[in-house]
Amino acid sequence: MALKLKNDHTIVSYMAKKKYLLPLMVVAIAASISSCNSIPTNTSSSIESQTPSPTITPTPTPKTPPATSKPPTSKTANVTLYTIDSQCQELIPQQVAVSATEPVTGAVGKIIKEQDTADFELSGYRVQIQNGIATVDLRLSPLSKRQFVSLSSCEQLALFGSLRTTLISNAKWNIKEVRFTEKGKEIIL
Repeated sequence: MALKLKNDHTIVSYMAKKKYLLPLMVVAIAASISSCNSIPTNTSSSIESQTPSPTITPTPTPKTPPATSKPPTSKTANVTLYTIDSQCQELIPQQVAVSATEPVTGAVGKIIKEQDTADFELSGYRVQIQNGIATVDLRLSPLSKRQFVSLSSCEQLALFGSLRTTLISNAKWNIKEVRFTEKGKEIIL
């Protein structure tokens, strides 16, 4: 290539530009080709806007009133349950609705339901009240991996303390003492 330029500096500058111009053009062409193959991220692309979307008719759903705490009816009664706090330090009172025909059994059932774990399971219970003494007969499930004596002090308070405090604290039931049995035998911890 015969170029006649006035000084050598201009020739070197032209050669340097030519040296970098070709790779720059290759990169620019490659970038423009790769952008043609990329998936558009905009959800309103021209292809999508040309395709009609199917019409979806919403099915009417029945309107349900928002959940609220129900006042006691003739079929339910509000009682105070005592359950263990998250720190296992004290029993916290809470109002719950139970069957009005058997409020003591309903309250005991709600407390027991909270105590079932993967390795400790009760299969049933009975409550008998006589002369101000409530006897709660608990039935350990044959599938339960743990026994009553293996409960930690926190678990004992959660089960036995909750039951005892709930039964004695509801004055309408006139319960002065609570005993715990398993199939008729006294539970000794």
